[in-house]
Amino acid sequence: MAPSLLHFKTAAAVAVASAKAAENDNVSRVQLPDKTRNSRVLVLGGTGRVGGSTATALSKLCPDLRIVVGGRNREKGAAMVATLGKNSEFAEVNINNKDSLEAALSDVDLVVHAAGPFQQSQKCTVLEAAIETQTAYLDVCDDTNYAFRAKSFKDRAVDANIPAITTGGIYPGVSNVMAAELVRAARSESKTEPERLRFSYYTAGSGGAGPTILATSFLLLGEEVVAYNKGQKIKLKPFTGMLNVDFGKGIGKRDVYLLNLPEVRSAHEVLEVPTVSARFGTAPFFWNWGMEAMTNLLPAEFLRDRSKVQQLVEWFDPLVRAVDGIAGERVSMRVDLECTNERSTLALFSHRRLSVAVGNATAAFAVAILEGSTQPGVWFPEEPEGIAVEAREELLKRAAQGAIAFVMNKPPWMVETDPKELGLGIYV
Repeated sequence: MAPSLLHFKTAAAVAVASAKAAENDNVSRVQLPDKTRNSRVLVLGGTGRVGGSTATALSKLCPDLRIVVGGRNREKGAAMVATLGKNSEFAEVNINNKDSLEAALSDVDLVVHAAGPFQQSQKCTVLEAAIETQTAYLDVCDDTNYAFRAKSFKDRAVDANIPAITTGGIYPGVSNVMAAELVRAARSESKTEPERLRFSYYTAGSGGAGPTILATSFLLLGEEVVAYNKGQKIKLKPFTGMLNVDFGKGIGKRDVYLLNLPEVRSAHEVLEVPTVSARFGTAPFFWNWGMEAMTNLLPAEFLRDRSKVQQLVEWFDPLVRAVDGIAGERVSMRVDLECTNERSTLALFSHRRLSVAVGNATAAFAVAILEGSTQPGVWFPEEPEGIAVEAREELLKRAAQGAIAFVMNKPPWMVETDPKELGLGIYV
């Protein structure tokens, strides 16, 4: 087995870089294998914040790739192509139309589905089209139902010899790989068994990631939270169970709340950890209060209605944009693992700009697929068939370029601004 990220040498275990490095061209280039060096990659939602950030990161990581920006708006597409340069083009694509999709996929090697939100989607149209056209697939899904619906296409993808990864963005995505490495180290190196895995996420404002992220957040407030406690599935009210989590230098302590996120179920089933939960918080603090109030005051049926949520987004988006200018767009994710011998370790990733970090993370998954890391089938990031164990180190390095903090497999006291011993209570 290749050396893991968990064995980074001393200073390399904590990577610190300036925000400027995240925005300029000081990026470690990737030399793809000859057969995929000039691959055509279609980024659906490529005129949006997440898709555009992904296309930009891909063009910097692998300048020889030919990037196809997929979307409905030709004007926005032309602007994106002008930014990316000569190795890019725009394709008008309607992801809800099978013929449009299959035509767009007919001459590309990999499709990156970043056209969310994924909540309330009843079909995996892009994945089905990818299988039909034998095109490698990656999505940035952050919805549990959609993710496991995508997994149901595993056998069809195997038969078509197509590698596919679902939930392959920053969180879920990079966070899943971080969790998988913590669990692997606990079992193989410390000879102990994981008991509790906790995902904690923080984003200042909307993270600069646009109205899609805002819509996703509102839609999640209408979903009952699924968590696991000692192997038992439990259901909880969204945006409850607040914890004050220390994200370390540059972020500090932040309140985070329970949300229904796909990595909880996938980590429980794939990594076989009996207690798993995920929480999210934002800033300024009054946004958390607002999310909590919406959960308590608005019917769940209202928050599950995409058309009504879209109206809320249109009302709130100008205000959110204005506050974003003050709050910034810092992002942090902390993954905590507690084991049977009372051993506690964590993984931590912090970046000054979510809009950059999400592109780096998604691009890292895309490159891993092009390098041949992913086997035929549909996989979660923590499955070794999705991202091979020996490929995890490189993926995390690429995703963490420009990070202000990146830590793997360290005790909490080495990271926290106010260290304390983690208790082993019955909370999730």
